[in-house]
Amino acid sequence: MSAEHPVTDVHAHVLLPALHAEVERRAPDEVRAAAELDLRRNGAESQAVSGPMVGSRIPKLTDVAVRLADMDAQGVDRQWVSASPNHFYPWANEGLSVWIAMEANRLIAEHVAQAPDRLTGLGVVPLQHPERILECLDDAVLGRGLAGVEISSFAGDVELSDERLEPFWARAAELGVVIFLHPFGCSLDERLDRFYLANTVGQPVENAVALSHLIFSGVLDRHPDLKIVAAHGGGYLPTVIGRSDHAWRVRPDARRCAHLPSTYLSRLWFDTVVHDARTLRALVDVAGGAKVVLGSDYPFDMGLEDPVSFVRDADLPEEITRAILSGNAAELLRTRVKV
Repeated sequence: MSAEHPVTDVHAHVLLPALHAEVERRAPDEVRAAAELDLRRNGAESQAVSGPMVGSRIPKLTDVAVRLADMDAQGVDRQWVSASPNHFYPWANEGLSVWIAMEANRLIAEHVAQAPDRLTGLGVVPLQHPERILECLDDAVLGRGLAGVEISSFAGDVELSDERLEPFWARAAELGVVIFLHPFGCSLDERLDRFYLANTVGQPVENAVALSHLIFSGVLDRHPDLKIVAAHGGGYLPTVIGRSDHAWRVRPDARRCAHLPSTYLSRLWFDTVVHDARTLRALVDVAGGAKVVLGSDYPFDMGLEDPVSFVRDADLPEEITRAILSGNAAELLRTRVKV
C-alpha cells in the first residue's frame, strides 16, 4: 500500500509488566484469586502451554523495535495497539480500577509515542464501575491522545446492555472514538477447561453474547454514531444471525431493538481474525466490505502470522481487499477528536 493508504492492523496487543507488578503489590489476594479463576476456566493443561507461549513473546509485547520489525515482515504499515486483555482486572475495586485505567492509558500512550507514524493506541476504562468510565475515557482520548478504548464483553454484573453505560456510549459517540470489543475470559467457566476450549469456543461465545446485548437492548438505536470494532470477527453472531432475526420476528421479549438484528451488523465493524477464508467471505457478505478491518491478534499464538496474505488470498473483490487492508480503518479514525 502507498503512504496515503497504509495497511493497518487494528488488533495488536501490548503487555504492561510494571502495571501488573503494582496491581499485584496493591491487591495480592485479589490477583491470586483471579489467577485461580483463570486456572479453573482454562484448565491446567492449557495453562501449562500458555505460560511459556506468552513468555517467549515478551519482547514482541513490550519492545517497539521488535514490534516494528515484525510489522515490516508482515507488510503492515500501522498497528492499533491495545492492552493485553489480562490488564482488564474486572475484579478491581473502584479506586484501584480507576488508577489501573489511567496508568494503562499513560503506558500505552508512551509505547505508541515511540513510533507515532506507525502506532495508534487504544486505552482502557473500568467497565465494572460505570460511574467512573467517563473520566477514564476522557483521560484516554483527550488526556493521552489515544484513538479510543478497548473493553471486554462484560465485567462483574455489568453487561453491555446495562443502562448505567448509557453516558459512556453517548460520550464515545460524541468524541467519534473507536471502541474495541475484546473478551477476556468466558462465563461458561469449567465447562471449557480442556482442549483450549476456553479460547477456541469461549472467545467467539463472548463476542456473540456481547454484541447481542448491544443489538437487542437498542444501544445501537440510541447511539447510531458509535464506532464499535469486534475482535475475532464478532464470534459466532454474524454467521448465525438468522436465528436472532427469527427470534425478533416471533418473540415479543426479543423486540427491544427497532429493526431486525441482522441490519445492525452493517453498523458495526469486525476484524479478520477468523482463521479461514470461507468465514471471512461470509463476514463480508453479512456485514459489508466497508465494515471489515484487518486484524492479527499480534503476537499471540491464536492470531494470524501473515494477516495481509490471509486477506489477499481470500478471493475477495480487489476493491474490498483494499478497503479491508487500509481504507476502512482510516475511515474509522476520520472523525476522531483531535487533541
